[in-house]
Amino acid sequence: MMTILFSIVIPYLLGSINGAYYITKLFKKQDVRTLGSGNAGATNAGRVLGKKGFLLTILIDAGKTWIALFLALLWFGSSEWVLFSVVLFVLLGHLYPLHLQFKGGKGIVVYLAGALWAEPLTLAAAAVMMGVSYLITRRYTISGFLAIAMVPAALCWSYGISILSVGMSAVFFLLLIVHKRI
Repeated sequence: MMTILFSIVIPYLLGSINGAYYITKLFKKQDVRTLGSGNAGATNAGRVLGKKGFLLTILIDAGKTWIALFLALLWFGSSEWVLFSVVLFVLLGHLYPLHLQFKGGKGIVVYLAGALWAEPLTLAAAAVMMGVSYLITRRYTISGFLAIAMVPAALCWSYGISILSVGMSAVFFLLLIVHKRI
């Protein structure tokens, strides 16, 4: 029972702390989901509040991910299963926060924070792909998705075909589905 609490419930609850929602409530006294694009994510927080909102949202969303991962490391030790399950449940909390009627953000920052924790070089691979694909396509969204697709590829390169690389591939496809839906 305690394992479920620490590996599923706590990561989900931490994931439910939506940076864009709380930052916009703090500074504008409004729900970010009714402003800009209507999404409770960093990009929309940036549209609504400027650079400060964007950066604070990234800090909160990455921070909640790293706190959940740190706690899991303390409780369970380091394993690919633990890393993957924590990232997954923080992401699900971010996408579907109970207290926000299951209408959260798109999860990109949580995904990238988990990738950074697992293997810092994944973000270097993503950054290179982002730069190259943007130079070719001049399309930010396409370049961004090509960049984050590098995360599972870089994890596969570092860990081989593993729980982590396959799991983060599944999470990437979940992000594609969620992004298309919103």
